[in-house]
Amino acid sequence: MLESHGLRVFIEVARLGSFTAAGQSLDYTQSAVSRQISALEDEVGVVLFDRLARGVRLTEPGRYLLAHAEAVVDRLDVARRELADLQDLAAGRVRVGAFSTAHSSLVPKTISAFRTLHPKIAVSLRDGMTPRLLSLLAAEELDIAVVSTTADYSLDGVELAKLFDDAMFVGVPTAHRLAGRDRVRLAELAEDVWIAGSSRPEDTLISSCLRNGFRPRIGFVVREWIAKQGFVAAGLGVTLIPSLAAHAVRPDIALVSLHADDIPVREVYAATARGLSLSAATTAFLDVLLRQVGR
Repeated sequence: MLESHGLRVFIEVARLGSFTAAGQSLDYTQSAVSRQISALEDEVGVVLFDRLARGVRLTEPGRYLLAHAEAVVDRLDVARRELADLQDLAAGRVRVGAFSTAHSSLVPKTISAFRTLHPKIAVSLRDGMTPRLLSLLAAEELDIAVVSTTADYSLDGVELAKLFDDAMFVGVPTAHRLAGRDRVRLAELAEDVWIAGSSRPEDTLISSCLRNGFRPRIGFVVREWIAKQGFVAAGLGVTLIPSLAAHAVRPDIALVSLHADDIPVREVYAATARGLSLSAATTAFLDVLLRQVGR
């Protein structure tokens, strides 16, 4: 197997026409260069240089090898530079996933701060519910995902970095009977129509309440959280809104806290695939995300 070190010595000897001159250029002794060339000739099975009274000259096989050796060394040099760029964050990519309400502020602010620090890193974004994001991590289609613990699903195979606890509000029309309350119990909303992201409560934010016996009357299935607000504002029902997105709620919706005994806070994490080395870009993005949460 041809090694890059031997090829570099071979190229330098061919360029200078002398073992001695090549040794001086590479800071090797003449005998060390001679051994390198002899080992290379033994490996390829042909004589690469004619040894002359004044220096050396490439043989015909040597001329053929030189073109290949230069191409190989050039490619290796390019690879080394690109690897250095990846480590220095002068190149690379990070593929980010997040659930929809994280896009209201946390994720875009993180991406903006990251791009300011590392403008040469390409950032791509995928939107989805936590189970989908976890499957994309497992398939190595995402590098990092912002996920939550609102449903029963396996977190095996991922490393989790805690970001924050996300309390829940119920969003109601401003004319709703409970709009002026500071806090309500779910039982008080038993007769209300709910706007949810799925017809199955088990797949929604309210899934954690099912174990307490509360089952919402889902009237409309609307997946996009901004669209849910439109339905609530029109008086068509109520919906859960995480504190993560509370600042972005439209003014014609009232937010009322839900009792912690009825719906616990959800934990929000940055997830990465367990057992896989994080790229420098992913590590840097995680650092920026954690700093953004701290603010």
